[in-house]
Amino acid sequence: MKKAYVFPGQGSQFKGMGKDLYDNSATAKALFEQANDILGFRITDIMFEGTDEELKQTKVTQPAIFLHSVILAKETADFQPDMVAGHSLGEFSALVSAGALSFEDGLRLVSARALAMQKACEANPSTMAAVLNLADSVIEEICASITDEIVVAANYNCPGQVVISGSNEGVAKAGEKLKEAGAKRVLPLPVGGAFHSPLMQPAREELAAAIEATHFESPSCPIYQNVNAQPSQDVATIKANLIAQLTGAVRWTQSVQNMIAGGATTFVECGPGKVLQGLVKKINAEVETAGV
Repeated sequence: MKKAYVFPGQGSQFKGMGKDLYDNSATAKALFEQANDILGFRITDIMFEGTDEELKQTKVTQPAIFLHSVILAKETADFQPDMVAGHSLGEFSALVSAGALSFEDGLRLVSARALAMQKACEANPSTMAAVLNLADSVIEEICASITDEIVVAANYNCPGQVVISGSNEGVAKAGEKLKEAGAKRVLPLPVGGAFHSPLMQPAREELAAAIEATHFESPSCPIYQNVNAQPSQDVATIKANLIAQLTGAVRWTQSVQNMIAGGATTFVECGPGKVLQGLVKKINAEVETAGV
């Protein structure tokens, strides 16, 4: 009977996120104000009253989701995870919540990551698309068959839902072949660029320097990391996997399966939205899910 806490990534944001925490807790308010100072702009104004377009900017979205998730965990009286995991950006929220990173250092890294990713997106126009109802192996084979463009399987979200990522032309070519191979749908995603693909290499190099310069502690419980879906509490391993994550795939299906094999019977989503609860249920309908 183990409890796993999971932390969402980009796409879970909504207008008004975190406002109830800010209004009802002095501790939460102080952390939000500290975040405004660290970031150098009032992210709370955008989170609470901004437009969807403003919230969708990578440099805003990533720190906003991180703040909502981490402050929510701090405000949860019985927050005692047996294991944690985060989807993409959520891995940073998980590490802060499990005591591996300080709030300040976590926020600085997330901000640096968001800015580096935005820069990489602007340098290389690129995109992502969700592929529905096709075997992982078929998707991988089709992506590998396109040799004149970059396109890879980037997010293994749940059985029957894999996101591909790459150049605009690469994703378009793969999309046609995937439909021919029997994909139910290939849905273009409203993202800034090709996250978790080789096109993020410039951002990876930038983030690597920031991660290497940041102090990490061993987390209070194992974290199942995106790139290999394996549990770790070793600082050097955690840092290497965080760096590799920017150009590597998010193995969410495999992470959840491995957490269940490790004894997890309840998954609690800590952050905005319910996306991860839905994915966990699609991976294994037997486990319990809840939101903070």
